[in-house]
Amino acid sequence: MTTLLRPVLMSSSDGSALGGIADWAVNLMETIGAPGAGLAIALENLFPPLPSEVILPLAGFTASRGNFSLFEAIFWTTLGSVVGALALYGLGAALGRRRMRAIVAKVPLIDVEDIDKVEAWFNRHGYSAVFFGRMIPLFRSLISIPAGIERMPLTVFLVLTTAGSLIWNSIFVLAGFYLGENWHIVEEYASVFQRIVIIAVVLVAVYFVVTKVRKYRRSPKAK
Repeated sequence: MTTLLRPVLMSSSDGSALGGIADWAVNLMETIGAPGAGLAIALENLFPPLPSEVILPLAGFTASRGNFSLFEAIFWTTLGSVVGALALYGLGAALGRRRMRAIVAKVPLIDVEDIDKVEAWFNRHGYSAVFFGRMIPLFRSLISIPAGIERMPLTVFLVLTTAGSLIWNSIFVLAGFYLGENWHIVEEYASVFQRIVIIAVVLVAVYFVVTKVRKYRRSPKAK
């Protein structure tokens, strides 16, 4: 695999973080084949700064070079997604609802009513959140934790996580497979979507903080 992938990887990377992550992913796939792509995606679930938008199309590109099949690339990356999600689900289940409420209640500007609203929202939309959350940057990893805290039925969680991950992974793996040596173009377009999500999260956070500060200033405690 070294003779096939290294020259292409070096020509498509610029020595940046993208090139470093791609090189790391290639090392895994060189060492253990398609399961290496699955391991990289499992770690991406646990450490969101590792971008699946790089690892997945690179796995597709590797499959296009004949190092392993397209089916293997999709199968192992989806399995990796499920394993990573299960680890975070277990973390949420171990944390538990009571302990989570006690911790969050100590965070400044957050009231018990806010926790109740989040729980009520998840109870109403938890299935959709787990399924579609697998296709949204940042939320793709984090959504498994509240699912564990609320003890979503494990079978349901596995089905929704597998389905959502299969769709997301297939899109990026297929893109890398058919783009070939231009696999890195996928990350450029995906990063735009990620920036939009980050900006939206920041705006919501700012709105929440401003609203809470105004509410506190109007409360009797502030007078």
